[in-house]
Order: sequence, then C-alpha cells, then structure tokens
Amino acid sequence: MKIRAAEVRLKRAYQPPAADDGTRVLVDRLWPRGVAKADAALDLWLKEIAPSTGLRHWLGTTPRSGSNFASVMCKSCVGTPSW
Repeated sequence: MKIRAAEVRLKRAYQPPAADDGTRVLVDRLWPRGVAKADAALDLWLKEIAPSTGLRHWLGTTPRSGSNFASVMCKSCVGTPSW
C-alpha cells in the first residue's frame, strides 16, 4: 500500500487524539513521559524505525540544518550512521 506524503500529518504525542486523526502511529524508541498508553489512542508504535539512541543524542547536542538532518537520518536508516 502506498501512502502519499499529502496524506501524512505530524502530531506531537502530547496532543490529544482527534476524530479526524486517522491511523495514529508513534515513531519513537521511548514512550512519551506522562502519556498513558490508553490516552494516546495509538494504532501502532514503531520503535524499530525511530532514530537510534546515537542519532537521538546527536540531535540533542549538535547544531544542524534540516538538510543535514535528512542526510544523517537516511544514512542511519541504511546502517551507516554518520554522527
């Protein structure tokens, strides 16, 4: 099944679910602090495709541009981390 980018909407895990959210997917290795699983109303939790611990650390400590992040994230996805 193909999903068009225009059909994907980003939402913070801390925002309450809305009737028009569609399928709700959390992409993060850590569960959001203070959010009960029942309150999150998630359909999927995809820890496996979230940024690695090393990349999460790099994101929190290194100034970067959007294009640099995209490059590092893509390299991380194919198994060649560059942080």
